[in-house]
Amino acid sequence: MLGRICVYCASSPGRNEAITHATVALGKAFVARGTELVYGGGSVGLMGLLADTVLAGGGHVTGVIPTRLFSSEVAHRRVTRLIEVETMHERKRAMFEHADGFIALPGGFGTLEELAEIVTWAQIGMHQKPVGLLNVDGYYDALLRWLDRSVEDGFMVTATRDRLLRETTVDALLTTLDGAGAPLE
Repeated sequence: MLGRICVYCASSPGRNEAITHATVALGKAFVARGTELVYGGGSVGLMGLLADTVLAGGGHVTGVIPTRLFSSEVAHRRVTRLIEVETMHERKRAMFEHADGFIALPGGFGTLEELAEIVTWAQIGMHQKPVGLLNVDGYYDALLRWLDRSVEDGFMVTATRDRLLRETTVDALLTTLDGAGAPLE
């Protein structure tokens, strides 16, 4: 079982109740499993909801946030550990270093960019940590079709596409990540 999982998610709450429920379910599952949450350090949106859920259950939360986002993302000052960095690049690197695996919840450009970078890092051999996508209510169906098309058109090999583990429920995704094996680093 992975001890620390980085979750990429939105600083906005969104409007889909299924996504809200999945975020809470993920936080509760982390607590039940004794998994530490590593995330972007915000107190608002899905980020805040996830961190609050883990903290309310007595779990551990590490937040990583750039100084300039303290006001716009309202840094979560009640997390177990809040790491302040200068840049977004430093944020992503610190989250990577503190995590044994990764999950992307639904989100916008920031979530997509973080997910794409961590899968790319795996593709080029920078890590062997599992990366999972929680496809709540079909949110990522179009992205998954695009990945399939990338394979069909020869821009990506199947093995690269398959580095992105994907499930539709929290329990299935956590089981899949655990089955992907322990990180090799």
